[in-house]
Amino acid sequence: GDEQSLENDLSTYSSHLLNMKHFVKHSNKNTLILIDEFGTGTEPMLGGAIAEAILGELNRQQVFGVITTHYTNLKHFASSAEGIVNGAMLYDSQNMTPLFQLETGKPGSSFAFEIARKIGLPEEILEKATEKVGKKHIDFDRNLRKINRDKRYWEVKRERIRKVEKILDNMADNYEAELREIKKQRKEILEKARKDADALLSGVNKRIENTISEIKKAQAEKEKTKKAREKLEKLKVEIEKNSGDKDERITAKMEKLRRQEEKRNQKRPAETKRKSVHPVTKEPAELKPGDKVRITGQQTVGDLIELGEKNAVVAFGQLITTLPKEQVKRISSNEAKKLEKNTRSGAGVRVLSSFSEERLNFKPEIDLRGQRAEEAISRIQEFIDKAIMFEVPQLRILHGKGHGILRENIRNYLRSEPMVSSFKDEHVDLGGAGITVVNLEL
Repeated sequence: GDEQSLENDLSTYSSHLLNMKHFVKHSNKNTLILIDEFGTGTEPMLGGAIAEAILGELNRQQVFGVITTHYTNLKHFASSAEGIVNGAMLYDSQNMTPLFQLETGKPGSSFAFEIARKIGLPEEILEKATEKVGKKHIDFDRNLRKINRDKRYWEVKRERIRKVEKILDNMADNYEAELREIKKQRKEILEKARKDADALLSGVNKRIENTISEIKKAQAEKEKTKKAREKLEKLKVEIEKNSGDKDERITAKMEKLRRQEEKRNQKRPAETKRKSVHPVTKEPAELKPGDKVRITGQQTVGDLIELGEKNAVVAFGQLITTLPKEQVKRISSNEAKKLEKNTRSGAGVRVLSSFSEERLNFKPEIDLRGQRAEEAISRIQEFIDKAIMFEVPQLRILHGKGHGILRENIRNYLRSEPMVSSFKDEHVDLGGAGITVVNLEL
């Protein structure tokens, strides 16, 4: 406190220096000192110099302390000296009210001109004071406050960004873990489905083939035909149980094939039935159920089971499938016998295995970006033919956006394709106008 005394001939500054002398003489690294308005009570420049020297000595002695001052030289000394840290009480410069918050690391402003203006000191006096102290000094003080304000703002921003980044990092880690798990499960599901499909198709095809063989060998013998029919019924139940509605079509088509075979046997003379299963007949002008046929460009022989306006249902040995009508070609009995030799030698099994594998690996999406229109349309024709063969009802054609030329050519072709029931743009989140979704009539 102020210990000035007339009795002891002490002024305010003299008493202040006596306290400083005591601090310097008796302080050590275990000492805590508290000084208010350090260096005041005399001419500021001289008082500031003495205060700076005393502060340096106390710092050398590693004294702990809290010191308040308005002297700029002490603020600068604290900024450069190791072991001393600046601090300031925050002040609302707009409302001119203290915030009662201590901020360390940088010096504060005394807000002398702002406080003087708030209490109503005449403006002309403040202007003269500004001229005397110098505009640069005032601008420096103002800029210092602005820097401090901006620093607080960006520190708050940085802290918020740090929290958001932490949240995003956690979310990214969770998404990556979930994505890895989904990919793993997808791979396992596809592998299991493929194995199950192979096993089911292999078993069903073998049993269908055996049943058809028994029907043909039996010719018109009622007892054997009855037993074969019972086996077909049992097979139908098993197929319904294991494969659902889709495999039910196989059973239905096999039943139709069996009935057609029985009709053929009833029309043949008894002696002809005993000699040959397939008598030589005159080739009809048009396709009809029961004809021997093959797919254009292939050598596998099949039986035409059902003929529609656009599609044909054909049985290739134990395999029954639906094909576009224009891809099915009728062949003569002699040609069929020659080609069937390859089937009996094992080619049919290889065709079935290849077909099954191709059906499992078929992807209902094709990428035509960067291709010429003629090449793209040729690939689409083959793509749609396979989809019809594998009974895939919906396809995706990836052509990109660009200038829209390839997209328009593809859609013009789709309009002329009789097996296409409709087409549209993909959802905007999944590619929009860059992808065409095609629905087929199956």
